[in-house]
Amino acid sequence: MTTTDYRKDPTAIAQLSKRQFAVTQEDATEPPFRNEFWDNHDDGIYVDVVSGEPLFSSTDKFESGSGWPSFTRPIEPANVVRNSDRTLGMLRTEVRSTNADSHLGHLFDDGPVADGGLRYCINSAALRFVPVDELDTQGYGDYRSLFTSKES
Repeated sequence: MTTTDYRKDPTAIAQLSKRQFAVTQEDATEPPFRNEFWDNHDDGIYVDVVSGEPLFSSTDKFESGSGWPSFTRPIEPANVVRNSDRTLGMLRTEVRSTNADSHLGHLFDDGPVADGGLRYCINSAALRFVPVDELDTQGYGDYRSLFTSKES
């Protein structure tokens, strides 16, 4: 995992689509049910679209009914920062990536109780999906162990 500070990397930022830029750099929210990963059921990990830092695993993804990808926990807690967010006239917990400072989404306490009760509600536009069969070739082989019991 790289420790590059992507917050000031014009090359990484320039490669974003308009939606990715609006979400990650301007704290926008994409529409529910009209985003890339809300109903993705493939095995793999989700990484920051700017920096590539590993964020979430499909093993922790669940159907929340919200229209956005929802996870019970990050795979690398150090790669996720929580901030107070007082926009929209309410107090929420914003979730950002550590190295790229990308806006990812928000954290709520209405997730599956058996898995800790948290729901990381994440914008697809902030994520890049790495399928399990590409983990090694894309440099994320250390995360293959998350899926070994499913492959047996």
